[in-house]
Amino acid sequence: MLIAASCVAALVLSAGGWVVVQHDFDIRTERVTITGGAQPLQGTLALPEKGDGPFGLVVFVHGDGVATADRDEFYRPIWESFAEAGYASLAWDKPGVNGAPGNWLDQTMHDRAVETEAAIAWSHGRPEIDAQRIGLWGISQAGWVLPEVAARHPQLRFMILAGPAINWIRQGEYNLRAELDRRNASEDELADRLRRRENDLTLLREGADYSRYRAATTDSPPMSEDRWRFVGKNYLADITETLPRVRVPTLLALGERDLHVDVAETARVYRESMPASLLTVRTYPDASHNIVKFELDKPDSVRSFLVALFAPRSLYAPGYLDALRDFAADPSKN
Repeated sequence: MLIAASCVAALVLSAGGWVVVQHDFDIRTERVTITGGAQPLQGTLALPEKGDGPFGLVVFVHGDGVATADRDEFYRPIWESFAEAGYASLAWDKPGVNGAPGNWLDQTMHDRAVETEAAIAWSHGRPEIDAQRIGLWGISQAGWVLPEVAARHPQLRFMILAGPAINWIRQGEYNLRAELDRRNASEDELADRLRRRENDLTLLREGADYSRYRAATTDSPPMSEDRWRFVGKNYLADITETLPRVRVPTLLALGERDLHVDVAETARVYRESMPASLLTVRTYPDASHNIVKFELDKPDSVRSFLVALFAPRSLYAPGYLDALRDFAADPSKN
């Protein structure tokens, strides 16, 4: 497929009628098919706008939920930052998304790690990629994926994680409490939600099938059958025992106002588990789980929509995009 300059365009209603708003990023993108894994992956390879390479490569791993390769264009400013450091970026539609084969809800965190390794192996056959300079970037749920990859591949150039948790069960309770606290829920509501949560965990521990879950749950709305099966495969995820085996320079990017992950626990466990010489921890004030300015990480907000449309780079916490570029350029400077 022909590589073209990457731009994002949208149709916007203004006082004078409909106008096109377009953003150019200093990258070229190509749709690719990544082979060698359990199934072909539909990917996007983003190269620096100028030059023939070979470039380093950052392999992207999504968090939870439905995700296209560029996460609905959310990744493009990040790809641009890595391009400034001389790196290409590679990401893919999750299985079952955007017409891709498979179903991401059938995957375990180990399956996702193996998928990532297949993407790395595939990239070695690309002439524009320097196989000696491959790094990883992941967000949220990728925190249970990328350390497994890094532990098996110490030759990787670096690993960057945004908002990773340590333990799936603790992360879920933290998220529940934080969300209820944000909307000033009553103690009675908190106690009720915690009871519902414990009921679901009991069912998971007992290996309950979906029909039993539906008969017993008071979740509103209940999980889908695919989601129940996915949680059943992954709810015991905990990265604590893997981290001491990681010998790859690692950057943790943590938002102080993360409602999904207890970033204090994350920072503590990583510091206890990894050599200080390999670990850089950056905490961003007033930043969300996505390392986005907290007041803008509201998908239903008109202001957030307008910022994403007209100034997408400014969604991110100050200094975050620069930190990605600088760490990729020289991971030893921590």
